[in-house]
Amino acid sequence: MKILITTLNSKFIHTSLSIRYLKSFAKDAFPDIDIEEYTINQNIDYIIGDIFKKELDVVAFSCYIWNIEDILRISEALKLVSPNIKIILGGPEVSFDGEELIKNNPFIDFIIYGEGEETFKELLLKLESKDNSFKSIKGLIFKDGKEVRINESRPLIQNLDIIPSPFDDCLEDFKDRIVYFESSRGCPFNCRFCLSSTIKGVRFFSIERVKEDLKKLIDAKVKQVKFVDRTFNAKKDYALEIMRFIIGQNVKNINFHFEVTAHLLDDDVLSFLENVPEGLFQFEIGVQSTNPHTLEAIDRVTNTEKLMDVVMKIKSFNNIHQHLDLIAGLPYEDINSFKKSFNDIYSLRPEKLQLGFLKLLKGSELRSKKDLYGYKFLDRPPYEVLESSYVNYGEMIKLKAIEDLVEKYANELYFENSINFIMNNFYHKPFDFFESFSEYWEKENLNSKAHSRVDLYRILLEFYSSNIIKHIELFKDILRFDFIYNTKSPTIPNFMRKASEDIPKHKKHDFLKNVANLEKYLPEYLDVPAKKIINEVYIDKFNYDILKIREKNYKLGHDILSDTYILFVYDYDRKVFEKCRCFQVTEEFLKEE
Repeated sequence: MKILITTLNSKFIHTSLSIRYLKSFAKDAFPDIDIEEYTINQNIDYIIGDIFKKELDVVAFSCYIWNIEDILRISEALKLVSPNIKIILGGPEVSFDGEELIKNNPFIDFIIYGEGEETFKELLLKLESKDNSFKSIKGLIFKDGKEVRINESRPLIQNLDIIPSPFDDCLEDFKDRIVYFESSRGCPFNCRFCLSSTIKGVRFFSIERVKEDLKKLIDAKVKQVKFVDRTFNAKKDYALEIMRFIIGQNVKNINFHFEVTAHLLDDDVLSFLENVPEGLFQFEIGVQSTNPHTLEAIDRVTNTEKLMDVVMKIKSFNNIHQHLDLIAGLPYEDINSFKKSFNDIYSLRPEKLQLGFLKLLKGSELRSKKDLYGYKFLDRPPYEVLESSYVNYGEMIKLKAIEDLVEKYANELYFENSINFIMNNFYHKPFDFFESFSEYWEKENLNSKAHSRVDLYRILLEFYSSNIIKHIELFKDILRFDFIYNTKSPTIPNFMRKASEDIPKHKKHDFLKNVANLEKYLPEYLDVPAKKIINEVYIDKFNYDILKIREKNYKLGHDILSDTYILFVYDYDRKVFEKCRCFQVTEEFLKEE
């Protein structure tokens, strides 16, 4: 049999773990089984044609909310042009309404629900033997004549090590890509919006197996290893051993992403994390809400005060990016409650604040209680809530606009000092600023087209000039600092240029040829000619003491009007949290006489 396991990823840089598990589990019986990854951005007709040309006997699709509609279109077309092909669907998006799905889509032959490795292999063996008695295969939904039969569910695999490594083949496919990885299955918590709540308990791969697979990925020089464990630190010692192993590999240019529960991170773990190499780890922390009533309604077990304390401690280490998640649309979370949750979490200044919108996923407990909370949503992927008894559609639209600006202006950190200056001096709370800024975007119809990063700087300045006005020259200095800090060899846009003349190029060269200056600021460049150093640095004059303004929670009122020369040193390969180094060089000969 010619067999293909495939899926549509959301981006090319992503890789699919599920299809590799299915292949690894079945390859002893079917060594020629093939996998193929497409993306939702590719032309559907191309994908259909590419699969058709393989002249397959069996094609299996891994289905999620982002790809199910495309997969159904592909499957229908394949069945029309290749009537004998067997089409198998599996994955979370087909595991909870398989009977209805197969009735409404007669081109589907089989649906695998639940964990798929054992069911998939058993089904392939039946198909190869031409034995059409599928009733004994647990975890399978299929057509039996005109009837749809739902077989008994399959027990979960308890010893996960029986699943062969999904990383034994085609490691070259992973280079410079994001690879999904799991050291455990299941979650110790039962959040009612999440599909993990449908599976009780947590099962772990052996630590030896985890280390072996991680070593393969490290050697393959992947871009990022993203652990999909729902709570990576559910078992403290196990998590610590994995992290220690990673550190021991002296990894370069690979990042490891973990979803952690912050209130479980005790003093021992925090002490360990303080010494983790900068940029090696990245934490995603699901906060969802800081409203106790909301957390109780979704059965979210957490200690918000402890969570916030842990986040602040990790931030003080300056070595681990933290991504904190909030969800709009949860029970009892009205607009004022969400404002508080937003302000609580934004005040922690995580590297990224991800604002999500509640999706009533098939199989989730919240979906079954949609009437209790007055949820209105379209019953097709991604099942996102439009409004509820607590937040109306107009308010959800407002939150969408704020989410877009948080992503554009806050999460990328290209505007960090400018945004902080505005919020610290002219707005009571972070939400108030983003709400005002979103209203400006709507009034100016700015969402009608795409914007470059330079455009975003210009729009922020225009907003400031229109809505705040005060201290405009100071703000221009801060905005220009942000632009230079985040742009190697910058060409300063006209709207950012200062009134005074630029520093003459020969003065910059003289500064960089001065041995005393190099010893003080750039010792690593002592043996490098000034004409080469100039490409790695930038020197500019500011009318205000920008480095003082950068200090945390700076507020107007201090004496900061002072001609200041700043040397920017761009060494992106050395720093993760600081995109470049900054030195005040006012006192050197560069100072005007």
